[in-house]
Amino acid sequence: MPSSNAPAQVLPAAQLPPQGKDELRNKLVWLTIFRVVATTLLMALLALRLWQRPFTGDIPREDSLSFAILGGVYVLNLIYGLLLRVGWGGRAAAYVQVMGDVVIASSLVYLSGGVESPFTITYALAVVAASILLQTSGAMVAASASSLALLGLGLSINAGILRVPTGAGPLSLPQLVAALSTNVLAQFLTAALASYLSRELSHTGGMLSAREEDLRRLDKLQRQILSCMPSGLVTCDPAGRVTFINRAGAQILGTSTELSEPPSNIEDLLPGVRQFEVEARRREMTLQTEAGLRVLGLTATPLDDPGALLVVFQDLTDLRRMQLELERADRLAALGKFSAQLAHEIRNPLAAMRGSAQMLAADSYAQPSSVRLSNILVRESDRLSRLVDQFLKFARPAEPDLKATALGQLVRETVETLKSDPEVAVVYLEAEIEEVQATVDPDQIRQVVLNLVRNAVQAAGRTGMVRVKLKGTPAQVRLTVWDSAGSIASENMARLFEPFFTTRSGGTGLGLSTAHAIVRAHHGNIEVTSARAEGTEFTVGLPHP
Repeated sequence: MPSSNAPAQVLPAAQLPPQGKDELRNKLVWLTIFRVVATTLLMALLALRLWQRPFTGDIPREDSLSFAILGGVYVLNLIYGLLLRVGWGGRAAAYVQVMGDVVIASSLVYLSGGVESPFTITYALAVVAASILLQTSGAMVAASASSLALLGLGLSINAGILRVPTGAGPLSLPQLVAALSTNVLAQFLTAALASYLSRELSHTGGMLSAREEDLRRLDKLQRQILSCMPSGLVTCDPAGRVTFINRAGAQILGTSTELSEPPSNIEDLLPGVRQFEVEARRREMTLQTEAGLRVLGLTATPLDDPGALLVVFQDLTDLRRMQLELERADRLAALGKFSAQLAHEIRNPLAAMRGSAQMLAADSYAQPSSVRLSNILVRESDRLSRLVDQFLKFARPAEPDLKATALGQLVRETVETLKSDPEVAVVYLEAEIEEVQATVDPDQIRQVVLNLVRNAVQAAGRTGMVRVKLKGTPAQVRLTVWDSAGSIASENMARLFEPFFTTRSGGTGLGLSTAHAIVRAHHGNIEVTSARAEGTEFTVGLPHP
């Protein structure tokens, strides 16, 4: 199969393949239409000729027959049209029409003056029609038939075999020979010229058809390339109206490849992109789409038409999310190592301080105020010790004890337990839980559910709404916790899972970081989406058993 960008092969005129039946049939249709037009013009000429003669009260017999013949041509054209409509066509049909044209032309020539008739031009029309239909062979056959018909008419009229037409006088032999020679020569010259033009027309038509086919292939290839491109592509005119958007671009932007009326403005799809065209370097843009917040890497290039623009862009959202995950993991690893050492160093003096405070509180000679202060030291030491324990769990989480677990039952029981908590009872908590199995550490996953739901309840506040969903997919088990608290500030999104980062007064900032560490220990992932109109949703993905 030739390449789509290979030059079209054009055969020499002598080697052109024979035209197909459909092509010949189309030519017959057009010839029939042309014949109707030509017959109408001939009838008008006959009427004009008749009008210019002195009116004697009777129409000459020849003129009446001419009108009858032209009327018969209309009838024949009607018959031809019906036959062509039902599929009649081919070389035989073409020769029938050509011979019919020669017969009609001969009748008109005889009735309008013989060899000196002004309608000898109709022979030339028949020859031209034959060259269009049947190329050189048809033109020569029509020229030969026309010449023989004219010779027969001229000789028969001059010999008295046929009645002399009205308005025509006898011709001397030299006049007859001159008239016949001129007309016959004209027929063959017309045939030669028409054959040449027909060959050139076929040659040019072949070239155009080949080029048209090449263009169709190139257009199809271009559309396939643009459709299969993983990158988005948008073009706009100088007024900023979008003229094209490919499938990937429509999917990324959450729009349609069908351009609206009037077309969308590119500033509506990519706000500020027209400012980029002065700089060809790659830029990034954060854009809110129907699918959520997207990070796009794009390049804007001016087109030849001043003000027109080509924009190529990619969705970098997942890439940037993975980069943030890696950066967060690096920070947490370094922080965890340092924190474990620091916590270990804090626990020993903390235990000594607590023991000393207990001894002071137990001293019978101690003043009541000293006992009260010592008790405060013991209580705060215990609280600090618990905080250190929590931090150590985050810094050095225990290896999960994996076992087959009815995850649906575990999540349902955890949610029911939380509903009995007075702090949770102030919000509307609903659950959509499927019965799925997973190989997890049930205690650690319960801790993840508790941390996420408590965090959502605290964010939603009184009369807020929290929704917990558990669903199994072929790839993983997905647990989502959604709250109606609105969006999280963009500057806080990257720090959500950092230890000690909290926006709530009195919070330790270890709940989400602990949940993140447990999920990662299970080789899962945790993601966050947040929008003011849609709320905030934490999604935990755990490997499917």
